[in-house]
Formats: sequence, C-alpha cells, structure tokens
Amino acid sequence: MTDIAIVLGDKSVSSWSLRGWIALKATGVPFTEIMIRLRRGEATRADILRHSPSGKVPLLKHKGTLVWESLAICEFLAETYPAAGLWPADPAARALARSVAAEMHAGFAALRSNMPMDMRASLPGQGMAEGVQADIDRIAAIWRECREKHGKDGPFLFGRFTAADAMYAPVVSRFITYGVKLDPICAAYRDAMWQHSAMQEWLAAAKREP
Repeated sequence: MTDIAIVLGDKSVSSWSLRGWIALKATGVPFTEIMIRLRRGEATRADILRHSPSGKVPLLKHKGTLVWESLAICEFLAETYPAAGLWPADPAARALARSVAAEMHAGFAALRSNMPMDMRASLPGQGMAEGVQADIDRIAAIWRECREKHGKDGPFLFGRFTAADAMYAPVVSRFITYGVKLDPICAAYRDAMWQHSAMQEWLAAAKREP
C-alpha cells in the first residue's frame, strides 16, 4: 500500500477525477487508485461517502489527510511535492496560472452542461447550445494569453506542465469529442495535451471500462 491514494470516478466521464489524477501523476510519486462506478444512484453515493465527506470525487488520501475538490488537490500536491513544479516559479506566471485554474474550476457552465466529457465518444458538431461558443472563446483567449506570455519553454500553458494544464485537461477532451474548431495556437496546445503520456494513459483506461 502506498502513502497516497486517490478516489476516482469512471475515467470515461469523470472530468473532475481527471484533473486530480493527472496532477498527481505529474508528481511522479507512486499512488493507489480507488475506483468508484458512477451513475448508479444511491449505490454510487454510498460508495463515495465511504471515502469522501463531500460525496463527490476525486478525493486524495495522504497519510491520514483527506483532500477533496480538484483545485484543492492541485494546491496540496504543489505544497507537498514542490519539486514537481505544479505552479510556475515566476510570480507573475504563477498568479496567472492560479487565476485561470480558478476560473476553470468555477466557470464555463454552458460548456460543462452541453458538452459533457465522454472520452469514448465522437460527437462533432453537437452541444453548441446558447452560451457554449462564448465559453469556448474565453477558454481560447486564456490559452493564447498563457502560451504567448509564458509558454516559450515547452508546449503547455506555461511551458512545462502545471496545475493549470491539469485543470484544463477535461476541456481538451471535450474539444476533441465535439470537434471544436480552434485557432492554430490553441489547436497546437490541444494536441500537446492530448498526446501527453498521462492523458494517453487515462484515455486507454477509459476505453477499457465496461
């Protein structure tokens, strides 16, 4: 048994779980996965409540400490494993990274509702309800700003992979599933994230789910 475990929902559809898992993966530490089957009503809720006081996934367990909510998990991992560099070292870049991560955590309701994550689906052209294009435009603006200001040292939002990328990983999946058209800068970032080894590992596991 490892010192750290993460409670996750189905990898094909649990966007919040993906955020916490891919941030944990970036630390390089060994960990245990505890999988919960979703969409089973009270049975799912009961299974989650055995681990998480919020009744939601993901939840991180670390030597008796419980951390829930994906952004809180990212912050905890950044503090516990500083060598992983989950936030940029530069203060201005770090402030921007925290801002765009929090905006993702709290916003984009139209996109979330109408383009739910489904990593095994291909639904090009679907989900374009009222407000979705505005959400897409704002996300694209965020990605361009991060890449143009701080992305020179690598293919991710702040060059190297950070917690901000973890927070936007499910959006990358959504843009692939729904065939969202993007400008060249955003398309290049989407492709870099999609080909990230951890993202591909998660995708392969999602495809194996019943």
